[in-house]
Amino acid sequence: MADTSVVSRGHRSGVSDWLRERGVYVALALVLALNLAVTSNFASTGSIVLQLIEVVPILLVALGLSLVIGTEGIDLSVGSVMAIAAGVLPLYLGYGAVPAILITLAVGALVGLLNGTLVALVGIQPIVATLGVLVGGRGLAQVIAGGQQQRISDDTIRALGSLRLAGVLPVSVLIAFSAVLVISWVTRRTTFGRHVVAVGGNRRASRFSGLPVRRTLLGVYVLSAVLAALAGILATARLGASDTPNVGQLIELSGITAVVVGGTPLSGGRVRILGTVAGALLMQLLNATFIMNNLPYTYAQMIQAVIILVAIYAQRPGVSS
Repeated sequence: MADTSVVSRGHRSGVSDWLRERGVYVALALVLALNLAVTSNFASTGSIVLQLIEVVPILLVALGLSLVIGTEGIDLSVGSVMAIAAGVLPLYLGYGAVPAILITLAVGALVGLLNGTLVALVGIQPIVATLGVLVGGRGLAQVIAGGQQQRISDDTIRALGSLRLAGVLPVSVLIAFSAVLVISWVTRRTTFGRHVVAVGGNRRASRFSGLPVRRTLLGVYVLSAVLAALAGILATARLGASDTPNVGQLIELSGITAVVVGGTPLSGGRVRILGTVAGALLMQLLNATFIMNNLPYTYAQMIQAVIILVAIYAQRPGVSS
């Protein structure tokens, strides 16, 4: 019986390890194959480019969330930060596109600093701290925008949402790809990235070892908010208007799902950027599959729920060897 129990535990461990390491790529390949088989014009250049454009906000938000979750935290405020960015951007376009973008990113950083302060210095649980900003931030965005949708007339901002390099590659996709490279470099090659993993793996031990735990927590929440603000800028540029009530709605759920499905555990201590990219693409393609085939979106939500449960199961304590 003991031997059988050991074999069973080893089998479960092997399955969970496989799901955690490769499951998102297999799922992404299956969804791609399904669309190639049943979705008309899915492989056309226009369809591929459209999917890449649609995934940009989810990917940017997920990149920031991967760092936060890597520290065993959570950030529910990213959608509201996108809305705040959409409200702030038009206010400063009179100074030019570049100053307006920098000011908007700075406002995002301030929101992230608030989140980080509540978590790292005040000691509030991340889910509670960022939930408060989620609720209050959306209201603040509406106040900033005056409760009205504001048209974007600046050519530079509009180009961020419509310009395509060589007539094919959208600028927004290039920006998102650059963000992936930067965040990947940060997590793999910098001291800050090592601190993120260490703090998420064992915060108490990190503190006793003299690591800057509070500074690291502040840093990840600021980066998460800045990336969410960038997502808000690009979403506003694509729409050509500031739509604070709707921009970023429920994107925190898609972002968290992309991170978890991509293999970054909710328990922290690890950050998988490539897995996060694959997870974001998977979430986008699942939505597109139902939309392009005129199927009820509720089914897509149920499938996403199943994927989340499978990903969480693979990360359960004790299933890994």
